Amino acid sequence: MNASQKKVLEEALRLPAEARAALAGRLMKSLEDSVDEDAEAKWSREIARRVADLDKGKVKTIPWSVARRQILGRSRGSSKR
Repeated sequence: MNASQKKVLEEALRLPAEARAALAGRLMKSLEDSVDEDAEAKWSREIARRVADLDKGKVKTIPWSVARRQILGRSRGSSKR
């Protein structure tokens, strides 16, 4: 990320949550032309596979509070679990 992009990001992060969400939506929409046309079908298959894994007991869920703590720990360079 170059200095100009960092500045735009810093300014965007200072916006209220609703404005950031609107901006994110507009940015995502601007990428629609370059999105894989089969992405919707691929995601549907992936979701179905994951639900089946849950139903079969192959994977277990964890509470959001735990997942969030793990994600934030990794983003800060820590691998606490």
